[in-house]
Amino acid sequence: MITRKVRKWEKLPGKNTFCCDGRVMMARQKGIFYLTLFLIIGTCSLFFAFECPYLAVHLSPAIPVFAVLLFLFVMAMLLRTSFSDPGVLPRALPEEANFIEMEIEAANGNVPSGQRAPPRIRNVQINNQIVKLKYCYTCKIFRPPRASHCSICDNCVDRFDHHCPWVGNCVGKRNYRYFYLFTLTLSLLTIYIFAFNIVHVVMRSVDQGFLNTLKETPGELTVLEVLVCFFTLWSMVGLTGFHTYLISLNQTTNEDIKGSWSGKNRGQNPYSHKNIIKNCCEVLCGPTYPSVLDRRGLMQEDSPAAANSEGPCSFDNPVAQTTKTTAPLIPNEHTPDDVKLSIAAEKSSGPKDDQPPAAMLPPLASPETDAETSI
Repeated sequence: MITRKVRKWEKLPGKNTFCCDGRVMMARQKGIFYLTLFLIIGTCSLFFAFECPYLAVHLSPAIPVFAVLLFLFVMAMLLRTSFSDPGVLPRALPEEANFIEMEIEAANGNVPSGQRAPPRIRNVQINNQIVKLKYCYTCKIFRPPRASHCSICDNCVDRFDHHCPWVGNCVGKRNYRYFYLFTLTLSLLTIYIFAFNIVHVVMRSVDQGFLNTLKETPGELTVLEVLVCFFTLWSMVGLTGFHTYLISLNQTTNEDIKGSWSGKNRGQNPYSHKNIIKNCCEVLCGPTYPSVLDRRGLMQEDSPAAANSEGPCSFDNPVAQTTKTTAPLIPNEHTPDDVKLSIAAEKSSGPKDDQPPAAMLPPLASPETDAETSI
């Protein structure tokens, strides 16, 4: 066995893909993420190529400058959300999983056959309120508060919000603020392009007429941009408003869908500060939490060595010899007398070059030769 060092991200379980030696972490389904890039870059490219030159001359040169800054900020927040660790929790080691199983069995006792085992839940108190910690059968851990297992990435994510296919990653504790800033700035960019596209069409229509403006190439592309921005505007503005509502309550999408803190039999949200400003500051201005995966750490892996390896360590695994042995024949008590005489004569004469083949010599000791000697 040969021991070699590998990065930990190469052996991490789950359904993630890694690039740049583990620095970039994404989900395996990245098709919709590429569509997001195409729509943003394509729409902005058309705007910069056809509308911005006309608007910079006839209105203000600050219009394309502000659009470029907004576009760069949107792309930075998108890539930061997509390429970062959302807060994946490491799975339990075999020794830790066995210890947890022993604790659970000791707490539950012997369950009679035919009865279902009690649920694996632990209770903790947060702000004078009992919160249940559920056991994850895949990761073999009791999930921390607000954590959940993502079925798409097959990982437990701390402060799990949701899995967003548009960014190609989960949204959790470590990248939620960047996701919110992405939706917010993309909504502003969509409104910005949509508004100045209409201004561009109106200004050209005053000089050339509306129909002549549509017949021209920039006019047709402007109408295409208006349609794309119109259908994107409602979804992005609505999504931004929904997450603004969640941030003001210090609540996640997963908790809102499950109704964790709503309903008659539900308690109050123990994570809320009962103040909108404090909740927004905690989510958007709180500290950046480090990753607990240690993706680029080193670990040792045992791999089988090749049978015909050469080098300084090749003598440890010698190759089996296939040459014939030249050991002399030694007579025993079952050897016939005539054979003993031939062996003695061969020893006295020494080795010769033209010796008869070994197959022509009679056997030294075998049941057949013993039978012939007795006769």
